[in-house]
Amino acid sequence: MRGPFVNIPRTGDELSVIGAAEQVPAGVRVERDWRLLKVLGPFPLTTIGALASSAAPLAGAGISLLAVANHDPDYVLVKAQSFDLTMAVLFAAGHRPAS
Repeated sequence: MRGPFVNIPRTGDELSVIGAAEQVPAGVRVERDWRLLKVLGPFPLTTIGALASSAAPLAGAGISLLAVANHDPDYVLVKAQSFDLTMAVLFAAGHRPAS
């Protein structure tokens, strides 16, 4: 897979590929219509609450998310239909887009 974002987590039970929907081969189970938000850091790995500062207000608004943590940066995926509400909730919680 190629693109601006690809994540391939694997466990003993599962292999997942997170990336551009248009690159998914026919016949592969897929969940579409997610939007990707980049959480700018860097945050030291010992930072407590970095993800919670985004996740808690979104949970309070009934918005589910998928978090993908790297060392720098982290990402949050939300369903496309909740994107506008997501942005409003995050702005109200004090988060701002990168300048």
